[in-house]
Amino acid sequence: MSSDHASTLFFELFSGLARLGPGNSQSTRRALTYVRELTKQDRILDVGCGTGAQTLILAESTQAHVVAIDKHRPFLDELNRTVVELNVTDQVTAVVGDMRRLAFTDGSFDLIWCESAIYNIGVENALQDWCRLLKARGSIAFTEICWEKPNPPVECREFWEREYPAIRNREALFRAIEAHGVRLLGNFELDVSA
Repeated sequence: MSSDHASTLFFELFSGLARLGPGNSQSTRRALTYVRELTKQDRILDVGCGTGAQTLILAESTQAHVVAIDKHRPFLDELNRTVVELNVTDQVTAVVGDMRRLAFTDGSFDLIWCESAIYNIGVENALQDWCRLLKARGSIAFTEICWEKPNPPVECREFWEREYPAIRNREALFRAIEAHGVRLLGNFELDVSA
């Protein structure tokens, strides 16, 4: 199956859903507690925003301007309709773009946010590229799938190693983060409902 065909199937499958991956409003708000309070002068980059469930929470929970980026125009069209309905057009800007090639000036953002999408390029690749976009005292928040048990069932291991070979346990993830010179401010496991 070609990657274009796989992308088309992905977009069809997730079309119309409120969230396009694991997470919920409570987990977004909880993750925000790990970063400093953001003001009107601050900027957030929401990478792989989809239809913007977390984008809207970021706008509601902070005073910062949120730049929401996704490569699928229909998701952004839906986000833009909601932004207009909620009257937050001055706080949210939706941009078509690829997380593999973020065309922003170095030092442009105070917070880079990525819920349930970093697997598309991998944590190491994201940190290598995205850290340059942060201002001093900036933060990156993301969700990542990890093994929670040392010996998962064979079927699970085979599936994930085929679909996402970078899967690892939390300790290995933390080491990878620190190897990029990034200080971990906090972490938590998403609850089952998320």
